[in-house]
Amino acid sequence: MDGRGRVFDNIFTERLWRSLKYEGVYLKDYDNCIDAKASIDNYFTFYNNERLHSSLGYSPPAEIYFGKDRTVSNIKV
Repeated sequence: MDGRGRVFDNIFTERLWRSLKYEGVYLKDYDNCIDAKASIDNYFTFYNNERLHSSLGYSPPAEIYFGKDRTVSNIKV
């Protein structure tokens, strides 16, 4: 990640982790690692499927990626 212009490559990942920390982790008091993992998993489900993102026209990422009629829950593999 060194070199000219590389400083901006990591912005989206850094923003995701900041959101996780401020909206999830810092607000909780976990009793153990299992509780922390479950809470973080729930946060990522919320973040991808329900949380509105202004940069995506106030749509959740799953709606943009999978389309308006599809969500993660109805994808068949």
